[in-house]
Amino acid sequence: MKILVTGSKGFVGKNLIAELKNKGYNDINEFNRESDISLLEKYTQDCDFVFHLAGVNRPNDDAEFMKGNFGLTSILLELLKKSGKKAPVLITSSIQAESDNPYGRSKRAGEELLFDYNKETDVKVYIYRLPNLFGKWSRPNYNTVVATYCHNVARDLEIQINNPDAELTLSYIDDLLEEFLRALEGFPTKQGDYCIVPVTHKIKLGELANTIKSFKQSREDLSIPNMEDALTKKLYSTYLSFLPENKFSYDLKMNCDQRGSFTEFIRTSERGQVSINVSKPGITKGNHWHHTKNEKFLVVSGEGIIRFRKIDSDQVIEYRVSGKKLQVVDIPTGYTHSIVNVGEGDLVTVMWVNECFDPDKPDTYFVEV
Repeated sequence: MKILVTGSKGFVGKNLIAELKNKGYNDINEFNRESDISLLEKYTQDCDFVFHLAGVNRPNDDAEFMKGNFGLTSILLELLKKSGKKAPVLITSSIQAESDNPYGRSKRAGEELLFDYNKETDVKVYIYRLPNLFGKWSRPNYNTVVATYCHNVARDLEIQINNPDAELTLSYIDDLLEEFLRALEGFPTKQGDYCIVPVTHKIKLGELANTIKSFKQSREDLSIPNMEDALTKKLYSTYLSFLPENKFSYDLKMNCDQRGSFTEFIRTSERGQVSINVSKPGITKGNHWHHTKNEKFLVVSGEGIIRFRKIDSDQVIEYRVSGKKLQVVDIPTGYTHSIVNVGEGDLVTVMWVNECFDPDKPDTYFVEV
């Protein structure tokens, strides 16, 4: 299948082309604002599907709205008529097409061209009135407020919140791409005369700002956003795509002494805490037990022995652990336990505990195994 994508260098176009290639569609002709119009004539003569994504939404002059959103669409459809191709045409419009402003009027005019084209040629047309889109590769101060907030927060820049109670309807780029692929296969999601992205999210502007700010704070408090919430998960992925390239990494506080080190990695109120423990050769750590607190130990490097003893028993239980064979060892409550490095190098253990450390309620009682 030969596919034509206009607006190929834009936010949606870049994501769409990448996903089309992921799905095995490699015969793609790309047209963008830097392309010569003669290329559009060439591409329309030999295409099986058209994604018409090109448009104007933040011009210097309002007159450019009609030129970019109506004029180019008109040229595209005339060239398709001339070619005699019956390729379905998918166009990205906007919910602003319902508004009486220069941008909305230009989008609505482009829609009418598609409806007329369908009546005249009986070619399938898919018109999507899109809500606010967000995701990787979007442009701050251009595509969406999400991009602007992510860009600014990641760089310690101020963000503007005009009305914190204003509700936004958002659509994530991956959900849009899934819908576009359904349309490509002839199964768009329709609602009356228009096509829709079936998965959208609503959020107030103030809540959006606070959520994105919390992503930055998560590096400080070692928290993980709630990935069970679909919108939070998508916003966090978007935020990470806006990190400056010199700020992908961040430091952790290492608690070091002659025995090795202990470093907290992740803290969550719902899923507990993850830490990295490093023990020097011959060093024993632990020798304590818990009432309710429980742990999982995973040795990823070195050789060690984990010992257990029920506090009312003399029997010692041993588990030999090694980075050469990854095994998780549960640390049951009511057993005093220790881990000793019996190797020649550092013993590195990933430790999970079911609750974050609370100095006022440590639930840790020191008794030698």
